[in-house]
Amino acid sequence: MAQKTMPSTSLEGIHPTCIYKVVLLGSTSVGKSSLAYRYVKNDFKESLPTVGCSFFTQTLNLESTTVKFEIWDTAGQEKYHSVCHLYYRGAHAALLVYDISNKETLNRAKLWLRDLEKEFLPDEIVIALVGNKTDLAAEREVTTEEGEEFARTKGLLFLETSAKSNHRVNDIFMAIAQELLQREQEKASASSPREWSTVDLGESGARTGCC
Repeated sequence: MAQKTMPSTSLEGIHPTCIYKVVLLGSTSVGKSSLAYRYVKNDFKESLPTVGCSFFTQTLNLESTTVKFEIWDTAGQEKYHSVCHLYYRGAHAALLVYDISNKETLNRAKLWLRDLEKEFLPDEIVIALVGNKTDLAAEREVTTEEGEEFARTKGLLFLETSAKSNHRVNDIFMAIAQELLQREQEKASASSPREWSTVDLGESGARTGCC
C-alpha cells in the first residue's frame, strides 16, 4: 500500500499540505481519547468513552510543509476489536497507547502491534509506542526502560506522555510528522538515481530525537 500524501497549496501558495491518517489503538481507559482531545483542543477531560471510533483533525504548520492529521480514535473495548481493522485500513501512522500504571495494557498494545504487522509492511506505516499517564508515576507498573526496550526491538517511536498534565503530547505527534516527512523525502530521493548517494537509510532523526 503506497503512502498517500495529498499535496495541495496553502493560501500563500508556498507550502504544500500533506494529509496523514493517524489511528490510536490500545485498551480501554488508557487515555487514547484524552490524548487526542488534549492535542486537538489543548484541554483535558477525565472520561471520554468512545463508541466504535471518534474522529479529530489537527493542522501542524512546519517550516516548509503543512501537515494535516486525520486522527481516528478507536474504542478499546474487546467487543470492538474485531472491527477496528476497518478504521486503521489506509493509515499512515498508529499510536499504540498503554497506561504506565497498568502492565496488562502494555501486553494489549503488543497484540495491537501484531495486528498492524499483519496489515502493513514495515515501511508502509509509522508506529509509535506511547506510555500514557505519567502523572500516575507513584503507581507505575511499567518502567520507562521496559517501554524503550520493546520499542527499540520493534523499530517503533517511543515516548511517555500525560494527557492530564499535557506532558509531551505535542512531542509525539511532532515526531510522527517528522518521521512521515523524512520517509517521503527518502522515497523522493531514491526515485532519482542522482540522489542515491545522499539517502540516509539509518536511524531517523525523529526516532532518536523522541526517545
